[in-house]
Amino acid sequence: MDAISDWERPFSQEELDEIDAVIASVTPQIKPQNDINRVPLNNRRLPNWGFHYCSNPNAGSSSNPRNQVNHKVEYPEMKFGGRIVYSKTVSEVEKAAKELLEIIEVKKIYMEQVSLGFDIEWKPTFRKGGKTGKAAVMQICGDPGLCYVMHIHHSGIPPVLQSLLEDPTSVKVGVAIGGDAVKIFKDYNVCVKSLEDLSDLANIKLGGLPKMWGLRSLAETLVHEQIKKPGNTRLSNWETYVLSKQQLEYAALDAFASWHLYQVHKFLSVLDDC
Repeated sequence: MDAISDWERPFSQEELDEIDAVIASVTPQIKPQNDINRVPLNNRRLPNWGFHYCSNPNAGSSSNPRNQVNHKVEYPEMKFGGRIVYSKTVSEVEKAAKELLEIIEVKKIYMEQVSLGFDIEWKPTFRKGGKTGKAAVMQICGDPGLCYVMHIHHSGIPPVLQSLLEDPTSVKVGVAIGGDAVKIFKDYNVCVKSLEDLSDLANIKLGGLPKMWGLRSLAETLVHEQIKKPGNTRLSNWETYVLSKQQLEYAALDAFASWHLYQVHKFLSVLDDC
């Protein structure tokens, strides 16, 4: 007579007790109303794979998609801790632009290239087909300690600021900065020269399929920090008479983040060349 196969050999009482213990440990909340509801095993052997799976409560916890939990990493918040210089009249914007030009000239002495984080804001329209407002705020940041927020809705773009924007020796950096430059040209007939798009640079540096990077996704990828963009500030009235503290901080952070991420890109490029 042939030996009894693994499938046909009856369970020993000890093995049945082990199975009952495993079932009780992984489903403690399920209590049978009576013994009639239990499916009798009739001492028939389960397949080995079934026994091994049930005897390991952790089995499949990572490989089974239904057991996976999508945890989003919470990065520390990026903040601008420097001084914000706010200007709204023609004379104030002229003064701010002159200060920036002087800073740039000093940096040119010991830096091969001067970079400026650049961004603009405008009043959103909430009507379908509504006309987009002119660029109302321009923010420029050239180091971690100082950011200029210019309320050009009131001042326009004075000649000194125009000279700064058209200066090809200082590179203006930002995400989708080409679109911002086009808007400045359409709204104020001023050409912003020497542009570097952080999204394009990231696609070159990080490889893979090209994608449209945003400032927030770049910050999380490159420096493991998150940029918070509250909608009530982002979609606020940038043509208001005086910008609020929240608007100033929002604008300054955008320009600083662009400048900071560009420095990180340059640092990574230097490492690649080593």
